[in-house]
Amino acid sequence: MDSTATLLVIAAVVAAALLAVAVVLLVRLVRTRRNLRRAGLPTGPRWVFWGAVAYLVLPTDLLPDPVYLDDIAVLLLALRSMRAGRALPPGPGEPAGAERLKSPWSSR
Repeated sequence: MDSTATLLVIAAVVAAALLAVAVVLLVRLVRTRRNLRRAGLPTGPRWVFWGAVAYLVLPTDLLPDPVYLDDIAVLLLALRSMRAGRALPPGPGEPAGAERLKSPWSSR
């Protein structure tokens, strides 16, 4: 094989590996959203989830599509923001065992 063919094979392998990472993160994002919704926990605004999915699927990106680093970053940010809800101590007038969940997008 000459050097051009070798470079093309290496580029194809790297692009396939990055695509595999992006697909794995997409699956994790979908599973996390589904698990949080089943548990009755806040998942954040819908646009965070659907925006990350659309950014991965649509051809318009910050970087050309064979380079999936920007797609991976968007998926990781969406996954992190969906997991940002946390339990708060009970407020005044609530029973001692009651916990509230705070969404990072709520005004409280």
